[in-house]
Order: sequence, then structure tokens, then C-alpha cells
Amino acid sequence: MVQVIGYTALSINLISMSMKNILYLRVLGLVANAVYVVYGAMLDAPPVFIGCAIAIFLHSYRIYKTMNEKKEEKI
Repeated sequence: MVQVIGYTALSINLISMSMKNILYLRVLGLVANAVYVVYGAMLDAPPVFIGCAIAIFLHSYRIYKTMNEKKEEKI
């Protein structure tokens, strides 16, 4: 089961890298990192857990900034 979670995170991450739209890339990257956090916790691997948790915050921040830029463009 742990391996399935790891491969799921890997698949989502690879799909995110194929996105042309930066917002979709960030959202899928965030989801992939969330799955990696679960995977790292199940493996008891702090570097995976911590690194991906930080990446979640970075993706969230960039998504927030991108969404605000799009709102400003519409005004």
C-alpha cells in the first residue's frame, strides 16, 4: 500500500510537469506534495515529509499570488 501511495504521488508530479498553464502546474504540484507528505510519514522519512510540507506552503503561496494577479487583470 505504501508503494502505491508513492507511485501515485510520482504520477501526479510527472503530470504536473507537463502542464502549460502555471496555475494547473502549481495545483497538481501541491496535490502531489500532499500525497508525498503521507508517503513520507508512512515511511517514517523526515526529509521527504519536511521537504514536501515546505513545498506545499510554497505552492499555496504562488497559487494565491497567481489568483490575485488574475483578479487584478480583470479590473
